[in-house]
Order: sequence, then C-alpha cells, then structure tokens
Amino acid sequence: MRIATAFAIVAMLALLAGCGSSDQATTSGPADRAVPTKAEVRSDWERDPSCQRPRGASRWGCSVGAYRCLGVVTDRGWSVSCAKPGRSIAFTVRPG
Repeated sequence: MRIATAFAIVAMLALLAGCGSSDQATTSGPADRAVPTKAEVRSDWERDPSCQRPRGASRWGCSVGAYRCLGVVTDRGWSVSCAKPGRSIAFTVRPG
C-alpha cells in the first residue's frame, strides 16, 4: 500500500511540475507574432534596475513586460525563470 501511495504522489508531482527545458515554449496563434525572443527578455531583464539582485538575497523577482521573472542564486550564477500565461523562458546569467 505504501508503494502505491508513494507512486501516486510522485506521479502527481510530475504532472504539477510538467516537463520542459530552458528553451522557449510557445503557444500558437496570432498573438505570437509580437512575442519577444529569449534574448530580448534576457536583455530587458539585465537592464531593468528592479530586476537587480537585492544585497544578500538568494531569491528575488521582478516584471519584464508581460513576464514575471524569478531569480535564484546558483553555483553557476543566477538562474532566471520568466513566465506569462502560455509561455515561459529560462536562462542563466553570470553576475558581473
């Protein structure tokens, strides 16, 4: 019984987390024609003063256009994930 319960929990977590990569995920439709690229969102994130890491913070967030971005400190730099309904973008930034 415990194995079945554990399996059900793992399956639910997998469904909630979803499958994906750091590549751009897109939806289809006319609105996609004006969707910024990953490079444009990253560039806007790096330039926006509200997206700068607060002193001593290991996690922070900001808005870049229609995206809501969350940054996390990792051993490779800052891992940033930005999302809006139907689309997500992820990238890593080395602190400068």
